[in-house]
Amino acid sequence: MKRIYLDHASSMPVDPRVLKLAESYLITNYGNPSSLHSVGLDAKQAIEDARKKIADFINAENENCIIFTGSATESNNLAIRGAALRNITQGKSVVASAIEHISVLNPMKELQKNGFTFTIIPVDSTGLLDLELLAKHVTKNTTVTSVMYANNEIGTIEPIHEISNIVHEKGIYLHVDATAAAGRIPIDVQKEKIDLLTLSSNDLYGPHGAGVLYIKPGVKIQSVLLGGGQERGLRSGTENIFAIVGMGEAAHLAGKEMNTESKRLTTIRDTIIKDLLQIEDTYLTGHPTQRLPHHASVRFSGIEGESILLNMDMYGIQISTGSACSSKTLEPSHVLLAIGLKHEEAHGSMVISLGQSNTMTDVPTIKKAAKETVERLRQLSPLYQPKR
Repeated sequence: MKRIYLDHASSMPVDPRVLKLAESYLITNYGNPSSLHSVGLDAKQAIEDARKKIADFINAENENCIIFTGSATESNNLAIRGAALRNITQGKSVVASAIEHISVLNPMKELQKNGFTFTIIPVDSTGLLDLELLAKHVTKNTTVTSVMYANNEIGTIEPIHEISNIVHEKGIYLHVDATAAAGRIPIDVQKEKIDLLTLSSNDLYGPHGAGVLYIKPGVKIQSVLLGGGQERGLRSGTENIFAIVGMGEAAHLAGKEMNTESKRLTTIRDTIIKDLLQIEDTYLTGHPTQRLPHHASVRFSGIEGESILLNMDMYGIQISTGSACSSKTLEPSHVLLAIGLKHEEAHGSMVISLGQSNTMTDVPTIKKAAKETVERLRQLSPLYQPKR
């Protein structure tokens, strides 16, 4: 049975070209970048080369704006907690959209327990942020406002430039989690006037174990992980050279190939969405047009997402039913609830995220498997009431 992997939003394979460049840093070029001998200096140079590639990828002012971390979750924590605590004399208010990743929401909830005001801004039924309410709630006391570039569960792309204008008119710093968007749509931190931006290696076809936090020149944050003072003293710990070198090369390749690949995946995405919506009582989630080029998400009435996932897996097709980071809970996705779905509606979601391995030849198999899965599960479901 051919495997059709459609869960690239949760994990991507490492691009063979990335692995070829980075693998020597596991075997032969294993020096500690803090060591002063030649092997250590070679490792240090490899990190700086990767830093330059990441800076070019997002049009950062210079490579010194790039801080390497261990993951997007760590980058989000460093951005939010680091900026809020460093600028506590400016105010004790933080703001986030209702559909942020839990690695954004949970640090803000932790700040709230320690005296900060935490405000969640709602989104509309397509996942777009309510800009009027954002303007109302961001004040001079708001040190950090966090809005993701695009949502990994519903694919909606936020109007970051407009959001940036609002935040900088009324508040202090804008943090953007670009994990889902990077490599799929162009990102220009200078043009969008972003203060802090999160990236993930594995979401660019790079190795696990590396993330990036972009910090605009002049933005003040403090470390949340103390130790030997690596990464400008903001992220101590011996660097994961293999993952960092791989992330740099993955970003370099994404920058060159993104436009062509996004156009290719958009065609496949639109065909899949069209086919899935032909199934009775099926509804698109996320924005119909302002969405990531590789992302298709729908909900099916009367059935459970976990059952959909397991049944599709029996066809050799791997999909998601929400964020992989919160899949251990039985609670419905907070993102789907935020766009106005009822609990029972939010449970029946299917998320498809395409990648390099997917082609138009996969589409008929996906359509057939989805149709048969939904029909089978609805026959077993006491919740589904077909239209008369």
